[in-house]
Amino acid sequence: MLAALGIYGVISYSVTRQAQAIGIRMALGASVGRVQRDVLAGTLRLAFAGMALGTLLALAVARLISSLLFATSSWDLPTYLGMAIALLLVAAVSGYIPARRASGLNPMEALRSN
Repeated sequence: MLAALGIYGVISYSVTRQAQAIGIRMALGASVGRVQRDVLAGTLRLAFAGMALGTLLALAVARLISSLLFATSSWDLPTYLGMAIALLLVAAVSGYIPARRASGLNPMEALRSN
């Protein structure tokens, strides 16, 4: 839950910071759907990169923990897949909500707010 809140906070802040760029794209003729797809694609790229790095680090730490603890496995596929899917869904939702909010802005308001 803490990771989900962290992901949502960082991605929401990142999209909010891009409101002016989104306003410029919309003023130049980008559709609402295109803007939302672009923001969501950027969010998912970051999520996949984070999942790859996190999985590698988790495997390394799991090997260390399994050598220190009794009757633990360093490779638990259902746990790794479950958490990867859950965090990917959180990243997708946390990218979609702010993208939808930002694409609903009037382009002129987004351009003025600097």
